[in-house]
Amino acid sequence: MTISPDKDAIGAAAALLYEAAATGKPTAPIRTLLPESDIDAAYRVQALNTENALAAGRRLAGRKIGLTSLAVQKQLGVNQPDYGMLFADMARGDAEEIALADVLQPKVEAEVAFVLGCDLTDERLTVADLFRAIAFAVPAIEIVGSRVANWDIRITDTIADNASSGLYVLGSRPVKLADFDPRMCGMVMEKSGEPVSVGAGAACLGSPLNAALWLAKVMAKLGRPLLAGDTILSGALGPMVGVAPGDVFDVRIEGLGAVRASFSKE
Repeated sequence: MTISPDKDAIGAAAALLYEAAATGKPTAPIRTLLPESDIDAAYRVQALNTENALAAGRRLAGRKIGLTSLAVQKQLGVNQPDYGMLFADMARGDAEEIALADVLQPKVEAEVAFVLGCDLTDERLTVADLFRAIAFAVPAIEIVGSRVANWDIRITDTIADNASSGLYVLGSRPVKLADFDPRMCGMVMEKSGEPVSVGAGAACLGSPLNAALWLAKVMAKLGRPLLAGDTILSGALGPMVGVAPGDVFDVRIEGLGAVRASFSKE
């Protein structure tokens, strides 16, 4: 059977990103292999590498949402967020030292993470369904990374590259949804005691709950629904910050508490 050029391109792009992750050597942008701004093709690349990861024994532990800032959406020429897969081996402990070699070209973002207590399988979900499904929330630091050299990315590059996923750190004190305000909560991120990023829940599609509901509907429609125990990284509350060897980042989110990401010196 002859493989169509389109399928060839999807496979070639997936192979480049997979090799970059395996070798720790970033690849050139893969957008030249795909039709310009073809988001569906980019998600096909992501899906292929998701299947490769599952076949290799990795376990899905949730999803992440990206592009929740309207300004960033406009910059990349899109009108909605994107998503990527969270695998169990991407999780790191609160304040645990993180090896720089574990993420290509790392940057950090502060987010609200939701952990589900039940499945969300119906694409006709309401926000009330989401309320019932969320077991608790914690502050989180997403450590984004890019398998594309020099972060030279456009929308197809980042989607294909699992939405530029890297690692993530969850806070240690679960909080019930009723005990904080996801929309109004303020956030500050400090590096070695100095503020480097500030924001609030409203910066994330108006509320992190809006982002989580969008994601849950999309995942149900695609037949890969969010399940009990899954973690949702709901999107950045403030600007992304670059990481240097030995950096220590502390995030505080009003009503949720604190979380720390500490990086090795080499």
